[in-house]
Amino acid sequence: MALAVARSRMHTVDAAGLRIGDDHPPRIMGVLNVSKESPYSPSVFDDPDEAAAYVESELVAEGADIVDVGLESANKRLDVLDETAELERLDTAIETIERVDDDADVVFSIETRYASVADAALEEGFDMVNDVCGFADPEMPEVCEKHDAAVVKMASPPDLERPGAIADVDDIYDALARNGFTEKTILDPAFGGWSEAKTLADDRETFERLREFRGYGRPLLVSINRKNFLRDIADRSTEEALPVSLAATSMAVERGAHVVRTHDVAETRDAALVGHTFARERHRDRAVEELDVTTAREAERHVARLGGDVAAATDAVARAYEVRPPSDMRQTLVDAASDTDVVCTGDETLFVAGTTTELEAFADRITSASKALAGIAGEIRASVE
Repeated sequence: MALAVARSRMHTVDAAGLRIGDDHPPRIMGVLNVSKESPYSPSVFDDPDEAAAYVESELVAEGADIVDVGLESANKRLDVLDETAELERLDTAIETIERVDDDADVVFSIETRYASVADAALEEGFDMVNDVCGFADPEMPEVCEKHDAAVVKMASPPDLERPGAIADVDDIYDALARNGFTEKTILDPAFGGWSEAKTLADDRETFERLREFRGYGRPLLVSINRKNFLRDIADRSTEEALPVSLAATSMAVERGAHVVRTHDVAETRDAALVGHTFARERHRDRAVEELDVTTAREAERHVARLGGDVAAATDAVARAYEVRPPSDMRQTLVDAASDTDVVCTGDETLFVAGTTTELEAFADRITSASKALAGIAGEIRASVE
């Protein structure tokens, strides 16, 4: 069974020893396809020895942390493969990873929509799953939990034949939560031409709203390499689109993406590190975590996750925090917030937001109210100084 929506701080996901989350560098997912229909020919192989050599020399050597193996093309004009056909192609994928040098420090991911294919892959040496249908197969979460495997969950309708086909950007957030999460779920808001209804403007809006998808407290994956919505900006062909992809990669990581899926590993790694290095440093402590909030809608997502009053998010775009007070001190914080015009709402964990001046007054008030809250007050003061 999938777990309920998280109501705690940003998860760190352990993918076969690879830590993915806010406290770790951006991770690069290189792509290998064993599908002859896949449009990017340099990554397509049907011979396991050639595929393994590509993984070692072109992906791992250039800095890939994860290798995502695709069994079929995402081209919406092609028929979807059934489970049997994917399982037949899985043999090539398994033989490939068996031939990769044992010294290659990389996590292997299988891209599939079927729980049975994921189960077989994880049994035979794969480490994680990239589910392009977002748990449309209801057994997928159970399979991943059984193997203690990380899983990328892409925003998708509950339909195994329509991956990523979310026509309205406003529906992406809810689609990501459908059928819940496992403890090791990574979220992908789905960029690209997965459906006829999705436009380039939709992809650009999704990118602009990327921070919003952090609202579930789960790591984010983006797959934007050479995508049409970026090529269109600069009027570039696929072959000429690397520069716009790299610019967007830095921006995506600065906005909170944790994994970047790409065919251009070395270049994307460098761009991701630039975005990571120049992202604003946010205060994180056991009891106080500063949130990456820049709009009211982003604030609303966090407030809803923490069980608070969503209406309060309207005024919560200055500095925002998750605060975990002792249970008997919660009301003290709520009262102090009311006296200092700070937003304070939530269940066990509180969403706290305000201007620098308001938060300093709030910290002073809770310090004078209780010595037990001095630590929280100190963390808030440290973050606003």
